[in-house]
Amino acid sequence: MEKNEKLVVTCNALGTQGEGIVRLEGETLFVPQLLPGERAAVKVLKVKGSIAYAKIEELLTPAEERVRPKCAVFGRCGGCQLQHLKYRAQLKFKTALVKDALRKIGGADVPVSPCERSEKEYAYRNKLQLPIGRQGEQNVVGFYAERSHRIVSAADCPIHPAWAEKLIGALLRFMEKCGLDGYDDETGEGQLRHIVVRELRGKFIVTLVTTVREIKGIDYFLFLLDEIFPAYSFYLNFNEKRTNVIFGEEFVLLKGKGTYECTEGGIAYEAGPQTFVQVNENVRGKLYDRALALAEAGDTVIDCYAGGGLLTAKFAKKCKKAYGIEIVPEAHGCAEAVKERNGLSAKMQNLCGKVEELLPGLLAREQGAVVVLDPPRAGAARSVIRLLLEADVKKIIMISCDPATLARDVGLLTGTLVEREGGELVKAAALGQEPCGKYAIYSVEPFDMFPQTKHVETLICLERK
Repeated sequence: MEKNEKLVVTCNALGTQGEGIVRLEGETLFVPQLLPGERAAVKVLKVKGSIAYAKIEELLTPAEERVRPKCAVFGRCGGCQLQHLKYRAQLKFKTALVKDALRKIGGADVPVSPCERSEKEYAYRNKLQLPIGRQGEQNVVGFYAERSHRIVSAADCPIHPAWAEKLIGALLRFMEKCGLDGYDDETGEGQLRHIVVRELRGKFIVTLVTTVREIKGIDYFLFLLDEIFPAYSFYLNFNEKRTNVIFGEEFVLLKGKGTYECTEGGIAYEAGPQTFVQVNENVRGKLYDRALALAEAGDTVIDCYAGGGLLTAKFAKKCKKAYGIEIVPEAHGCAEAVKERNGLSAKMQNLCGKVEELLPGLLAREQGAVVVLDPPRAGAARSVIRLLLEADVKKIIMISCDPATLARDVGLLTGTLVEREGGELVKAAALGQEPCGKYAIYSVEPFDMFPQTKHVETLICLERK
């Protein structure tokens, strides 16, 4: 294949990013938005060895599973990859995605439960995070294009509730009326960088990220927000650093109480602007209920990467005792409030710091504990995995939004992956070895926390052999 070459192809499968895969005489072609079985005229955009990338020029034979995307910028915005695929097929794709990752990356060929569906296919997200930029003479608010920091302008977003469209309109009116500019990544100019909104059961926390501490006309923006949100807190966050990190360290509360309280499963909890909360409330409830069912009343649970303490509190309420480890001070404060509000002081202890530094002491003190791992997308630190291989742990409950890093961590814990000197990972089977890990996989359950996207949340239970 050559760049700019035009071909007629038939799609063989979906790739991990939700793109179509076409196999042509020893070469592989990746085509976004092409579904298995579809025949299309495509144009080759890039060639690298036996791998090439193309775009659809004309769809000749659509698949039965194809549907019309709801979003006007689908295919240009990097947020969704599967809006053109029927929802039941999305669930099958995500089940296969988890199974293939465990097999290909982790070396573990095990049964995987069908992906748990979301009650809402659209309008499910409780968190909106929008970059604010400038393109030429125009301010733009929207979402980043795939693998890029180029902002795709969007008037709304179907996977967010209706308030998202109102917020975007209000933000643009505010910027125009008050003469404010979006942020330019290249020059560092512009006053407004991001706006982040979190919803907790009809209450909202709005954070405007700026490069200056005082924003002209901010009262006008609050006036516009009053028309959108019945109850909200508003923060200004100052971030002048040339970095991809959204929030700076300085938050100033201009309206509201700053955190909001909610109840889930009999647990009263709260969250602030930096506290991690799963974005799909319905699926989060199913996920947490299933994780809770994996522990017994007499267990001591150590919840690593615990966020605001909701799941830790659920374990504390059911089990003998629960510890939560969280590095973000605000989230740790929320977890402390959860403990007090729910009368769990005797059964719940929250620690603020790095998991790799605090976990060893807890494991030494609590022999035979159940460990919960819900790390960021990058997965658990290698030192944490090594620690669990050496410790006396009864069971490990793993929650992850990235099948690849999850498969790596599971492979190391079960011994289907071997870590060689220098950190290289090799499948035990490739070395002619039987898995000799300390743990065995008890269950694998995907949850569709993120409909219309390539992402999937997975719950895996490992039991000590």
